Amino acid sequence: DMVIVSYDEKPGIQAIENKYPDLMPVSGQYPTLSRDYEYKRHGTISLLAGIDLLTGTVHYKIFDKHRSEEFIEFLKHTDSMYPKEIKIITILDNVRVHTSKKTQRYLETVPQRFQFVFTPKHASWLNIIESLFSKMTRSMLREIRVSSKEELIIVIRTSFYNSYFLI
Repeated sequence: DMVIVSYDEKPGIQAIENKYPDLMPVSGQYPTLSRDYEYKRHGTISLLAGIDLLTGTVHYKIFDKHRSEEFIEFLKHTDSMYPKEIKIITILDNVRVHTSKKTQRYLETVPQRFQFVFTPKHASWLNIIESLFSKMTRSMLREIRVSSKEELIIVIRTSFYNSYFLI
């Protein structure tokens, strides 16, 4: 038995707060919300996510960075979600974090558990998780304003919990 997980990272999601309150629409004068161009930046987070192509279940972890350590944490999380006899085929791009020595050392501790299938260079759009990230960006992240990185994390977790981004 096996599962197929489409995986990628969305680094650099900005936690941005308005510097001044939005101006609400006024009937007959201003048809849309107006927002000042100035904002406060509270830093960024990285979303590591994979979608099980057979069930549609989204596995994700949120970190301040995305290095080998975070990728390994994602793999451990994914490993914990499936029975041990199931092979986890993971579709991902061929970036250094996925092939690093640290990642290889971890994979050696779980022999035959993961099989990586790398997308061709410049063809990450073939990976279905990119559709989820695109929908997430268009529906929520483009206009979101939060007062902290922690609030941004809560909003993303709530969105996944409520399945807003499922394809």
